[in-house]
Amino acid sequence: MDISVLSSVGSEYIKNAALENEQITVKDKGFESMLQSAMGMINEANDAQNKAEEAEMQFMLGYATNTHELMAIQEKADITLNYTVAVRDKMLEAYKEIMNMQI
Repeated sequence: MDISVLSSVGSEYIKNAALENEQITVKDKGFESMLQSAMGMINEANDAQNKAEEAEMQFMLGYATNTHELMAIQEKADITLNYTVAVRDKMLEAYKEIMNMQI
């Protein structure tokens, strides 16, 4: 899967996404609020992975027969995980940049 479109994910994009999801308010502009938003994304990715695993088990046990729905759930979990990894990489890159600043 090509995730090159996620290269433009930056702190401003994360802040706007968090504001849209009402996870932070306009007053919260600190690193802690950004970190909490990222942690929310991690929990969301975890939930998507768990849902995909549950759908796979239901399919293997014969309780679900719709392969299209199974593939959609798996693809959503994969996209969520890739997005979360891209956000994590950008946050680590920003942290390293801050640590390398001269005082």
